[in-house]
Amino acid sequence: MAEVIWGLATSHVPSIGAAMDREKTEDPQWKPLFDGYQPAREWMARHRPDVAIVVYNDHANGVDLDVVPTFGIGTAERYRVADEGFGRRPVPDVVGHPELSLHLLESLMDDGFDLTVFQELDVDHGLTVPLSVYCPDPGEAWPCPVVPLMVNVIQYPQPTAARCLALGRSIGRALATFDPDTTVAIFGTGGMSHQLAGARAGFINPDFDAMFLEVIETDPEKLAALSREDYIREAGSEGIELIMWLIMRGAMNEQVRRVHSTYFVPASNTAAALALFDNRMPGRVSRGRAG
Repeated sequence: MAEVIWGLATSHVPSIGAAMDREKTEDPQWKPLFDGYQPAREWMARHRPDVAIVVYNDHANGVDLDVVPTFGIGTAERYRVADEGFGRRPVPDVVGHPELSLHLLESLMDDGFDLTVFQELDVDHGLTVPLSVYCPDPGEAWPCPVVPLMVNVIQYPQPTAARCLALGRSIGRALATFDPDTTVAIFGTGGMSHQLAGARAGFINPDFDAMFLEVIETDPEKLAALSREDYIREAGSEGIELIMWLIMRGAMNEQVRRVHSTYFVPASNTAAALALFDNRMPGRVSRGRAG
């Protein structure tokens, strides 16, 4: 079986990427965020996977809003960095892992998850910012190939939190039948609490965020029981992105070890967090029940 060695939950705020690209990480308004990332970055650099699965949402840059899949997977050999209206980020294009993508596609379909397949796909900040959180200086190439797993969190009805946790568990079972020499990291991206428009624009809920950061390690079922309305009420209209963290968590063992976490609200009025979990817990049960 392929081994999931760690999982990373991280916000994908576009201004985080812009701060890195424009060398603003030491500016007073950004330094606390990037200082908080450093212990996780050092640990991940010592535990590099063979491939990463990045669970993210597109922001109408790779996929038109007329066609938004509930769940989608990329099967390409390479993914271009999208131009989001202000030029492409100065980071490498993303190398794919078609073999793992196709294995996941077949396994997930057989397990009852009908995915849209992208044989060509541009990837926006939803995917590239988390890669930059992981590896701030990739040079000519990111440290490993990537399987993009896209989730609809922008148009109603989004998948439920319970469905996302079940998808993660299905991914875990699929990896159990893949090449045993492969080490895998899985990213859950987006969040935390934020709302970008409407009467509650600028809404942040630190109490809910703190609860979520704690409970995702110890009791993800509690988070899976929350409805769409719960997430939007407690975390804002864009805070529903947190359901993507549950896909990451579901793919991991029942018990994991928290390596590091951090929380900060940057100038973007989006609560930004990181939580890194070590999945290598010998002798403990994994995979969960069928989705």
